[in-house]
Amino acid sequence: MEQAAVRGFNAFILHLKKSVIMFGKTKAFSSFSVNDLQQAKNFYQETLGIEVVSAGKEPVITLKIAGIPSVWIYEKPDHTPATFTVLNFQVSNVEEAVDQLTAKGVKFQQYEGELKTDEKGIFRGGGPVIAWFADPAGNILSVVEEG
Repeated sequence: MEQAAVRGFNAFILHLKKSVIMFGKTKAFSSFSVNDLQQAKNFYQETLGIEVVSAGKEPVITLKIAGIPSVWIYEKPDHTPATFTVLNFQVSNVEEAVDQLTAKGVKFQQYEGELKTDEKGIFRGGGPVIAWFADPAGNILSVVEEG
């Protein structure tokens, strides 16, 4: 009886190994919600300069960002802003990016403690140079220096 159970278990494991989908070679994309899709479209397209594609009748927009698969943004009436960074933009110079976005009305997050930011909202210690800001729905985004 025990040997039959072991053979059955081994056959089951072999079946799982053959049937499990592996994602190492598949395409993937990120998505997050907002409370006002038109406001998000304007922000990402006009303020950040990203190509935005509408998905017809669906309450979804797609961000076309160089070097990565698309990012979907969907409208959710009971949206709660993410409390973590949902999208990072790599830039060659964070300070220049902060200055340009500030000129367009973007407000950068100010943090104290371990992630203390300077007067511009730039974190310059113990890791990459980075500055965080929010989209109109309150989701946290960042500009982070390459390198």
